[in-house]
Amino acid sequence: MPTTALSNIGALVTNDPALGDGPLGLRRQAALVIDDGRVVWVGDSADAPAADNGFDVGGRAVLPGFVESHSHLVFAGDRAEEFAARMAGRPYAAGGIRTTIEATRAASDEQLAANVRALLDESLRAGSTTVECKSGYGQTVADELRSVQIAARFTDEVTLLAAHVPPPEYAGRADDYVTMVCEEMIPRCAPYARWIDVFCEQGAFDRDQAHAVLSTGIAHGLVPRVHGNQLHQGPGVQLAVELGAASVDHVSHVSRADIDALAGSDTVATLLPGADFCTRNSYPDARALLDAGVTVALGADCNPGTSYTTSLPFCIALAVREMRMTPEEAVWAATAGGAKALRRSDIGSLSPGFRADLIALDAPSYLHLAYRPGVPLVSQVWRAGVATNRGVAQ
Repeated sequence: MPTTALSNIGALVTNDPALGDGPLGLRRQAALVIDDGRVVWVGDSADAPAADNGFDVGGRAVLPGFVESHSHLVFAGDRAEEFAARMAGRPYAAGGIRTTIEATRAASDEQLAANVRALLDESLRAGSTTVECKSGYGQTVADELRSVQIAARFTDEVTLLAAHVPPPEYAGRADDYVTMVCEEMIPRCAPYARWIDVFCEQGAFDRDQAHAVLSTGIAHGLVPRVHGNQLHQGPGVQLAVELGAASVDHVSHVSRADIDALAGSDTVATLLPGADFCTRNSYPDARALLDAGVTVALGADCNPGTSYTTSLPFCIALAVREMRMTPEEAVWAATAGGAKALRRSDIGSLSPGFRADLIALDAPSYLHLAYRPGVPLVSQVWRAGVATNRGVAQ
């Protein structure tokens, strides 16, 4: 395949300290060369080797593509009125998900797939080159099966979130629903997913129920992740660490013991500030997590009820302003952190050998992602070394 050289990069974020300054491995006036979809050379622009194709970035900043490790894209309908009511003072409760369950069950496969594609297009325009996608709005065997099958058309990072909340027909019978999930849903859906997830929260599933779901998923070859500690301090973080989950997501309400458990584990804390923004929930204490040595990722948590955004740049700005992360920490969390949350060693960095997923900003520095909130700064996206038109999800 022809090689491509990107040159005249004003500031290059490699996420490899061996290639540049600090944790971001930052290089100035840099270049990189792509061959067969992977980065093969990084250095000074003046020293760039010859390549078949050249692309002058014009002094723009270049970063790894954002890695979105938490999204809920297989759904129908919206919950705009619920959002408006919440802004008027009604508190968020986990049960609002049931509105989306009804709409999703009524939608056709074509409608659901079209919605996934549209949201992935949005994500791509905002710089997300890898996107995880969850089920969880079907909650019958047939609807969860079609949800993971539809998600698998678009991404390898498919998560079975059958245990989102007990659906209406199981009101007051959460144990019965968990039994059905373990005995029927997981065996049918596991071949189409990589991950198993559960919402361990008041109003959703308790520790024992969540443990049963995750353990069954593990037995069927799925890797666990957990929605935990979003609305209240609870057992989600400790359960995630106990079962070796790849990530525990939200973590807005944690104890010192939770932080210490995460710091001593390989479980990533994925922070979702868009959800806290849209629910007026407390933001996670990112400083306490980072200062303790916890690996932190940032996700957009696109879903119709509590974070209807596909923009990781927006979440980076929130993380810096509301969670006291530095711009450097937030950018790392949205790239390398997301890759760690997905246990991927081929994305999230622009070191030689990594997949050439990268973005160029209409700005000279990554700092502008937080400095200019709400401005669409992503000017170009490459996936596996191929420039996209930023409007068609591959």
